[in-house]
Amino acid sequence: MFSRLREDIANIIQRDPAARNTWEVITCYPGFHAILMHGWAQWCWSHGFKWLGRFISHLARIFTGIEIHPGATIGRRVFIDHGFGVVIGETAEIGDDCTIYQGVTLGGTSLSKGAKRHPTLEQGVIVGAGAKVLGGFTIGAGAKIGSNSVVVKPVPAGATAVGNPAHIVKKEADAQSEATANLFSAYGVTSNGDDPISKVLHKLIDHAASQQEQIEKLTAAIATAGIACEAQLLAEKLNPEQINSLVD
Repeated sequence: MFSRLREDIANIIQRDPAARNTWEVITCYPGFHAILMHGWAQWCWSHGFKWLGRFISHLARIFTGIEIHPGATIGRRVFIDHGFGVVIGETAEIGDDCTIYQGVTLGGTSLSKGAKRHPTLEQGVIVGAGAKVLGGFTIGAGAKIGSNSVVVKPVPAGATAVGNPAHIVKKEADAQSEATANLFSAYGVTSNGDDPISKVLHKLIDHAASQQEQIEKLTAAIATAGIACEAQLLAEKLNPEQINSLVD
């Protein structure tokens, strides 16, 4: 138990630049307190003391603002940053080295008792503030869930999910992304945003601009043959730079 506590403290100091020392983590970090009290509640739950486990969980929610069902499984070095409003359901499983920010819900969409209703987070998953992960599916190792995303289907390992409903951004296979894949990403988003909708819109705009250029060349070639295309000459020209700025 003490070994895990030391791991948790060192992990918080490593991941949170605001954490100055061990004493500050022990006394001032509700995420640390919630993980500690969950260990007590889970022991009671797994040894048949169901009510006591729920009561300890209830006390932890009062003191920390973080609600973790005593039946949930939490791995090593899990960091709940700030934590207020975090809800983790009974059948949720959280792997080692995961990071969960405030307002996150690991919830279920089924009312069937005994079923796997809550999500599984594999190793190294980051769930951004306010995100909702709903259902008994798996978030792959190293995946990132952007802030305020609503995830209702599995996320592949190493991918980023953003939006409501969440859209999957697959990890690029180039050397640069491989070099940065293991870097910590605060709030589950990368520096360039990785918004799949804006990426698709930019590609469509570029494609339309390319088509416009080809049409203009064809119009000029036809005009040299003595065939006038007055409608094309009067048509409003697409301004890709202006449209791209609106998307951004």
